[in-house]
Amino acid sequence: MNIYYIGGSPCSGKSTVAEILSQKYGLHYFKVDDFLDNYTERGALAGYSICKKIAGMNAEEIWMRDPLLQCREEFEFYKEVFEYVLADLAQVNCKNSIITEGAAYVPELIKKLGVSNNRYISITPTKEFQIFHYKKREFVPHVLEGCADKEKAFCNWMDRDILFAQEVRRQCDKENYVSIVNDGIIKIDGLADRVAIHFGMSN
Repeated sequence: MNIYYIGGSPCSGKSTVAEILSQKYGLHYFKVDDFLDNYTERGALAGYSICKKIAGMNAEEIWMRDPLLQCREEFEFYKEVFEYVLADLAQVNCKNSIITEGAAYVPELIKKLGVSNNRYISITPTKEFQIFHYKKREFVPHVLEGCADKEKAFCNWMDRDILFAQEVRRQCDKENYVSIVNDGIIKIDGLADRVAIHFGMSN
């Protein structure tokens, strides 16, 4: 069974692209973000340091950290929970191929799995695209609830994701994986077409 992996960073269009391709080509869509809270809890119970740390932090403690530290710990978090992602993927029971997406699909981790270049792609946003679309998302105020300085917390969050995107692109260059930067000029259907062509999906 083929598994098509879409990695990258938040607010880049990954999930929308995966939804479009799953419907167009009859693929099973596995969205990693739907399970991250569960993975965090499992990691914390297993004694994984970053999972334990995150599980015990409130919004103020999470978002008022230095963005560079947040970014580094985000990569460490995905290393800790990657085994859970792979285990759940292995349990998917479907007749067709799988398309899966999430920031958890860090290029260096994907390379260690031996995933070929035509089965992985990353999508990251430009800074402007990211911030514009984050500001439109209704869940953002809920995530920042409890922060004394919500504007600073939001800026830290944005800076973390910008740094995350830069590192993903660096790793893609290193591991010879394709990376798309979404600046919003190409419409989402066009972006999905580019990903489909990369994966060799037939029309």
